[in-house]
Amino acid sequence: MNNATFKSYFLGFVLSAALTLTAFIAVIRHLLPASNLIFVIMGLALIQLWVQLVFFLHLDYEKGPRWNLAIFISTIGIILIVVVGTLWIMKNLNYNMTPAQVDKYIQDQAGGF
Repeated sequence: MNNATFKSYFLGFVLSAALTLTAFIAVIRHLLPASNLIFVIMGLALIQLWVQLVFFLHLDYEKGPRWNLAIFISTIGIILIVVVGTLWIMKNLNYNMTPAQVDKYIQDQAGGF
């Protein structure tokens, strides 16, 4: 945290704002075809993630044990487990339902007819 200066925060803010505005203008003005635009937006998002991690969370400035990086990686792991687990449960939900449950669900969605 010793290297956290006003200059680094200001530079991070300017870079984040520029990346956000670039993505916003690219979408609003339809500068690229939709198939290419999604990759540009994803690239800008990844760059902004790096800017946030370096300039605001200071993950690269620690000289001793890298506890902040370890906690960050653990958090990413937990988030991935929750997201992938949720998607897996939702994907297999129809498979695990009995035909009677499926019929009741369809009737309930159709308004009980």
